[in-house]
Amino acid sequence: MKEWLGLVARLVVGSVWIWAGAAKVLHPAESVTAVRAYQLLPGNLAQPVGQLLPVLEIVVGLMLVLGLLTRGAAVVSSLLFVAFIIGIASVWARGISIDCGCFGGGGYDQDAASKYPWEIGRDVVLLLLSLFLAWLPSTRLSLDSLLFRRTPA
Repeated sequence: MKEWLGLVARLVVGSVWIWAGAAKVLHPAESVTAVRAYQLLPGNLAQPVGQLLPVLEIVVGLMLVLGLLTRGAAVVSSLLFVAFIIGIASVWARGISIDCGCFGGGGYDQDAASKYPWEIGRDVVLLLLSLFLAWLPSTRLSLDSLLFRRTPA
């Protein structure tokens, strides 16, 4: 049963990463603006982070959907979700009203404070699914099971 739950977790988290990355990868300037809006990174780091983050999200998403190097992808996924939760909580605590930029866009949003609890809750659920996959990476219908078959000793 755990392997089937792992498959569902892989597909859900992986699809979210692919969706988030795809929404931003063709609009790197918007992605950089979204990263800058958090006011957490020095200006010279916001540019490469904003441009590389969508690519990383797509790669992690594809690895999870395919079940390829699942534990490593799940660990990276977990770290990203922790960073995003901290980022959203940080702007909320500082009274900054921005769109999270999670699925494109970013920048000022006057209604952002009402969305922060939902965004943090969503990311916590996705973090828990990612941690489950890091703990139990062996899932059904994965490339890992084909490439790294265990043979009895």
